[in-house]
Amino acid sequence: MRAVHFDTFAQTPAVTQVEAPEPPPHGVVITVEATGLCRSDWHAWAGHDGTVTLPHVPGHEFVGTVARTGAEVTAYAPGDRVTAPFVSGCGACEFCASGNAQVCPDQTQPGFTHWGSWAEEVVIHHADVNLVRVPEQLPAEAVVSLGCRFATAFRGLHARAQLREGEVVAVFGCGGVGLSAVMIAAAMGAHVIAVDINQGALDLALRMGAADAVNTTGRSEAEAATAVRAAAAAQGVEHGPHVTVEALGLPVTMNTALASLQPLGRHVQIGLFAEAPLTAVPAVIGREIAFLGSHGMSAADYPPLLDLVASGRLRPQDLVTRTLSLEETPDALVAMNEGTLPGLTVIRP
Repeated sequence: MRAVHFDTFAQTPAVTQVEAPEPPPHGVVITVEATGLCRSDWHAWAGHDGTVTLPHVPGHEFVGTVARTGAEVTAYAPGDRVTAPFVSGCGACEFCASGNAQVCPDQTQPGFTHWGSWAEEVVIHHADVNLVRVPEQLPAEAVVSLGCRFATAFRGLHARAQLREGEVVAVFGCGGVGLSAVMIAAAMGAHVIAVDINQGALDLALRMGAADAVNTTGRSEAEAATAVRAAAAAQGVEHGPHVTVEALGLPVTMNTALASLQPLGRHVQIGLFAEAPLTAVPAVIGREIAFLGSHGMSAADYPPLLDLVASGRLRPQDLVTRTLSLEETPDALVAMNEGTLPGLTVIRP
């Protein structure tokens, strides 16, 4: 099969022929209909993820059709249209049993722990507990980002922060996952403040449901936090947002988000850091801020998210700004060294 393949970190990958996979006894091989280009793929390629071994094929969010199944798979069959969360649980540990496969100690991740979906086929382990059926009527562009960005943002807002209708949420970083958070929060009835230094990304966030936008270009952390609190006040909340989401993975945006929160506020950290950040711990303690991580979502928790998409209240496909062939993907990955383009990029193998 054709795949994007690299054998050295941070060097331009190549599209080449590699051996087609066979399913493990508990897993499946899926023919990839579409897959995504995500900042996490860049982290894996750049060598920031210790689970990645070389040579490697990236890609962790996708939609496709089951092609072959292992002997132990009972819930899925060839021809089923599916997606999967980027974290696959083992299905047997205490965390999987409690419905928290996204933190399974024995998790696998396509595109990280094994070869991913920037290929014509991809393997998912423990398929019976990790696959999600996808309605045939949904376009691939509405589904492909549900494996990572929309799932992570949805769990962060819905389950971790327990965002309520009418609350104010500030989303820091309006790339793919940040814009996902903007759309989900708006669909949940929140007032959303988008925060970024890229005016194009902020304009897109406003089109996707943000009530206000704050451009922090040239502002210090304190100045940016003051501007976000002022935007919250314009929404009728005096002491800052109820919830902040950091979707970029930079210490400056994380600390600005924490500084802008009201007392007893909830901070959701989604962005991945290239190195360990310094955190404004005294502010977290003094204002009793809840610092919450969101690391994907278990397959069992997908129905409410899929219901939002199927109903049309949430339209991930509206975020797609670019579609690439497999051959165009290596250069697009390398270009992420200079930053991330607004919107979502879909790859069609």
